[in-house]
Amino acid sequence: MSNLTTQQRSDIDKLWTEFWTGGITNPLTVIEQISFLMFARLLDVMETTGERKAERTKKPFQGRFSGKDDPRRWKNFKQKKAEEMLAVVRDQVFPHFRKLNGGTTFGEYMQDAQLMIQKPSLLVSAVNMIDKLPITEGDAKGDLYEYLLSKLTTAGINGQFRTPRHIIRFMVELLDPKPTETIGDPACGTAGFLVGTMQYLLEKYTSPKGKLKGESGETIYTGDLLEPYRDHIQNGMFHGFDFDATMLRIASMNLMLHGVDNPDIHYQDTLSNSFPERFPKQASAGFDLVLANPPFKGSLDEGDVHPTLTQTVKTKKTELLFVTLILRMLKKGGRSATIVPDGVLFGSSKAHTALRKVLVKENQLEGVISLPSGVFKPYAGVSTAILVFAKGGETDHVFFYDVDADGFSLDDKRDPVKENDLPDALARWNKRNARKDIDRGAKHFMVPVREIEERDFDLSINRYKDAKHDAVKYDPPAEIIAKLRTLEKEIASRLDELEGML
Repeated sequence: MSNLTTQQRSDIDKLWTEFWTGGITNPLTVIEQISFLMFARLLDVMETTGERKAERTKKPFQGRFSGKDDPRRWKNFKQKKAEEMLAVVRDQVFPHFRKLNGGTTFGEYMQDAQLMIQKPSLLVSAVNMIDKLPITEGDAKGDLYEYLLSKLTTAGINGQFRTPRHIIRFMVELLDPKPTETIGDPACGTAGFLVGTMQYLLEKYTSPKGKLKGESGETIYTGDLLEPYRDHIQNGMFHGFDFDATMLRIASMNLMLHGVDNPDIHYQDTLSNSFPERFPKQASAGFDLVLANPPFKGSLDEGDVHPTLTQTVKTKKTELLFVTLILRMLKKGGRSATIVPDGVLFGSSKAHTALRKVLVKENQLEGVISLPSGVFKPYAGVSTAILVFAKGGETDHVFFYDVDADGFSLDDKRDPVKENDLPDALARWNKRNARKDIDRGAKHFMVPVREIEERDFDLSINRYKDAKHDAVKYDPPAEIIAKLRTLEKEIASRLDELEGML
C-alpha cells in the first residue's frame, strides 16, 4: 500500500497509541496534529533549501523565518527540553502558522490551528518520530498521509476515502494539464488531485539542467520551465472545495508543501444553493479541467440542492448530482476525469439514463475506463470507473478500457504486484483510433455513439465486449463413467464400515 518500511509503520502505530493514551482520540485530530508537525518540519526543510540556493546563486532569498537561529524552526526547537519545547510550539510556532501568507485562504484555515497536545512527553515523542520519517523524499509525504488516513477505521462521514496516488497520477496523465489552465475539484478532501497535477507539471516542465539531486539521492524537479506561469500557478490555477474543515487544513498544507503558495481552498458544499452565490465564477463555466472522486454515499435533501443540477437530472443521489455539477463547472470545451461507482454506468432509473444521455448527446463523452473493485480497499470494495468527458461538442466514438490490475494486490493489503494495466491503458488512450480499435475481444476498443444510443446509453463495458469462449476439454464419457463407478464402490465400502461400527 505504501513505501513506508515496517519499522516506520510500527513507529507511527506507536505514536498513534501515545496520542490515544494522551487523551486525543479522534483519528482526524490525530492526523491533523501530526500534519501540523510535519508541516513545521517541512517549512524548515524548504527554508534550508532556499538558503542554500541563495548562497549558490547569490540572489536574495525571502524566507518564512527571521534567519537560521529563529526559535520557531524545527531544527532549533527539536533540541529543547520537553516543557520548553511545548511552550515554543504552542506559543510561537502555531501563531506563526496563522500569519503565513498574509491571511490568504491558507491563513483562513490556520486561524483556528491549535496545538492539542498538552503533555510535553507526547510532543517530544511526536517530534522525534516525525524527525526520523523520510518526509523530504519524493512521495513519502503521500505515503505517510496514506498510512495515517488508512487508520480512519471507516470510510469516514459522507463516504470520504482517499484516492490512491497512482490512480490520481493516471487520471492527471489522461487529461495532460497545461500550466495556463485552471483546475478545480468540487470535493477535494486532502487535495490529492490538485497536488498530483502540480507534481505532473513540475516533472513535465523541468529542463535537464533543472533536475537536482536531493539529500537522499532522489531527483528534485525544480519546474524551471514553469517560470512564465509562476504567478498563475501560485495564485489562480488551483481551486478546491470541501465541507470538512480538518480536511481543508490538511489540503492547504499539502498544496503549500508542494509549492502552491496561495491555493484557493474553501469550505463549501458544492451541491448546495450557496455555491453559486458565494463563488459565482467557480460554480459555473469556471474551469478548464475538473479532476474528482466525489463522495458516492447517500442522497441529499432536495431542497438544498441547486435547481440547475436537479433540472438536468431529477435525483437526490450524490454520485449523479456531482457529474451534473462538474459539467456546470467546466468552461465550454473544458474536460474532466471523474471517478463514479459502476451503478452510474448501467443504473436503469430515469435519472441514471437521463445523466448518461446528457453526457453522450449534449457533451463529448471521450472514455469509460473500468477499474477493478479492490482499488479503494481497505476503505471500500466498490466497483468504479473513470469517466472522461468534455463539455459541449458531440460524442462520436467512446473509448472503453477494462483495467484488470493496477500494480497492487486487490485485497486489503494492497501490496505491490507485477501486473499493471495502467501504463497500457494510457498508451492506448493517447493513440485511440476509431478505425483501428475495433476488436471487441481486446481489453480496449472504441464504440460508435449510435450503438450506445441503441442500448439505452448503457456504458458498462460488458455490454459491448465479446466474451471469449475457451474450449473446455472433457474426458471421454467411458472414462468418466468408470471413475464414477470407482467412487460409488468406495462410498459403498465406507458405508459398510460405518454400519459395522454401530
